[in-house]
Amino acid sequence: MTVRVLLVDDQQLVRAGLRMLCQTDDELEVVGEAAAGADAIRLAEQLCPDVVLMDLRMPGMDGIRATAAILAAHPATKVLALTTFDDDDHLYPALAAGVCGFLVKDAAPAELLHGIHRAAAGDHPFSPEVLRRVVDSALAHHTSAAPEHPDQHAPQGLTPRETQVLALVADGLGNAEIAERLHLGVTTVKTHITNLMTKTGASNRVQLAVLGVRGR
Repeated sequence: MTVRVLLVDDQQLVRAGLRMLCQTDDELEVVGEAAAGADAIRLAEQLCPDVVLMDLRMPGMDGIRATAAILAAHPATKVLALTTFDDDDHLYPALAAGVCGFLVKDAAPAELLHGIHRAAAGDHPFSPEVLRRVVDSALAHHTSAAPEHPDQHAPQGLTPRETQVLALVADGLGNAEIAERLHLGVTTVKTHITNLMTKTGASNRVQLAVLGVRGR
């Protein structure tokens, strides 16, 4: 099935590079481009993309507000944030707005393409260095800008397999990667993730990653 992608970045050169990259994958179709948040909202309404690659820093309406507006109108759309190494201030607000993951702009082409497919499949792609910064920030600051956190202590009552899955979530692995590492089916991994969220009170993958790091 073809994944319909909307590119949002205020730099034309970046959009051109992303378009060219997506064109190397027969299962991706770039349906539109936007240079500003307001244009992204309008095009998302018109084009109904499966995945929006969203720059967070843009003049006028930024990517965070655009993400919130797009998801309010189209909750099934997946918004995948594109960030830079020095963009820590935007990470938690973007999570609160509903982005499904973060990829750094200078990630390897294969990582970017894989991330788009993971987002379309309902997974949560994070460049490992971004996930580490989110987790470190949550552990160090617990600011009001962060989402509510589950119990700060290491989770109790987990099965050995759930403990393994939690550790790999903390390492930034996606469901398919965890399944390959543990020789499980992806559906089984998803079940473990669901059970972990129920047992720990976590509401998203980042909170699980925080718990996984705390438990080490």
